[in-house]
Amino acid sequence: MIGIIFSFGTEIVEIRVNGSEVLFRTSQFTNFATIDGLKLDKSGVMEEFPDLKGKEDWREIARQRFKDKIKEFKTERERADYIINDLKKYGYVPMYEQRSGFRTKKLK
Repeated sequence: MIGIIFSFGTEIVEIRVNGSEVLFRTSQFTNFATIDGLKLDKSGVMEEFPDLKGKEDWREIARQRFKDKIKEFKTERERADYIINDLKKYGYVPMYEQRSGFRTKKLK
């Protein structure tokens, strides 16, 4: 399991990569959610996937593309690195990483 903590403006976002499962949580919620439980920003999705403009089911397609992308990676480390690099593009700042059995590592 790899846990990554990001800051986004005044919000803290925690992401856990556990095997092939990726879970998300903001500082205001106590439970983790899958990609299916997240609200997606339409402008961000359209920037990433311009071919979805004008489609009514853009949320479902974007979520499925994320799931498919995550399945392509063989290890938790590859998945975590992908998430870190992808979220950096949208202004998320990685702060800490915690791997099972290791001390927390500061990422800044």
